[in-house]
Amino acid sequence: MTNPESLLEITWTDPVTGRKGYVVIDTLVRGLASGGLRLREGCSLAEVRGLAQGMTRKEALVYDPADRYLPLGGGKGGIDIDPADPQATEVLHRFLAAVLPVVREQWNTGEDFGLRQETIDKVAADLGLPSTVEAVFATLDDAPAARERLATAFADIVGGISLGDLVGGYGVAQAALVAAERQGIEAGGATAVVQGFGSIGGAAARYLAEAGVTVVAVADRDGLIRDDRGLDVEALLAARDGLGVIARDALPDGVELGDRDAWLEVPCDLLVPAAMSYVIGPDDVDRVRARIVVEGANMPTLPEAEAALVARGIPVVPDFLANVMTNAWWWWVVFGDVAPTAESSYDKIRTVMRRLVTEVGEAADASGRTLRECALELTARNSAALRERFGVTG
Repeated sequence: MTNPESLLEITWTDPVTGRKGYVVIDTLVRGLASGGLRLREGCSLAEVRGLAQGMTRKEALVYDPADRYLPLGGGKGGIDIDPADPQATEVLHRFLAAVLPVVREQWNTGEDFGLRQETIDKVAADLGLPSTVEAVFATLDDAPAARERLATAFADIVGGISLGDLVGGYGVAQAALVAAERQGIEAGGATAVVQGFGSIGGAAARYLAEAGVTVVAVADRDGLIRDDRGLDVEALLAARDGLGVIARDALPDGVELGDRDAWLEVPCDLLVPAAMSYVIGPDDVDRVRARIVVEGANMPTLPEAEAALVARGIPVVPDFLANVMTNAWWWWVVFGDVAPTAESSYDKIRTVMRRLVTEVGEAADASGRTLRECALELTARNSAALRERFGVTG
């Protein structure tokens, strides 16, 4: 079934396993769209459609006429398979081969939930693609230099982790810190719970801890890890595997283990869902014991649940604001708005995130509307400016 509001929707069936894969192009700007590819058991066309719409918002949200970066439209991909499935990479290869014309011409993609950048890069190379953002490189006068900038940035290792795997979580941490500051919560006395310990969750935990926040619990696919005295985030990062699962035999004495969904009930100032979509539903709201929810994942909170949280006085920093920096950083590097270094990247992320969260927060305070409503309004204004400047399809 095609959604009349999407420009393009592809449903693919793997001829070997019967697994489904999806591509949705929500909007095009200058003929281009941007958005990652996820691997998740149960991934659906409706999910990918919502993610593509979120990418349209993310691209517009960070628009700044002073930047070289010219925002793109929104697109997304997903495959209904567990990333731990032994056949996952083979299915990914067949999926990308099937949708290769769209990747070459319109859809600029990269890692997302369940998929690491080095994996998709290897598959793309096997298919003859130098990168998964060739459609953008084709529009640049300095494409060789842009390729070099991106390669240099990904080669920058910060505390044992590639800069490309840190920038998104760094942005989430900055969003959380500014939101906490606006609520009168000082970082040095704050606590946080992070659900998901992949690139977004792991980096968010690292940089919250670095700012002085006590990370009291993290949850991965194997369960909850909790220590109310504060977890050693760097030790947890060193003990995780490529799917963000922490080796339990590396944990120190005194750490409490719990069920994988027990993270909702841990008291904290900052609750950061940073893994799967749809993890906070209406039935979960009364379990939440946080002062602020910061959406590190895409679509982690169902609309009815968000409304109930807000009614309880718990603000929700929406996903397309809180986790926008992975996408923005790629293009800032490619277009040359930041140097391919951690210092330059973090300075830009910190500055832009503070501006965005402050602007949205002040609008919410003045109007009595939610952070999501005010962020959507900012996105709409930027979209109008983009439409006037470039034209937008979709």
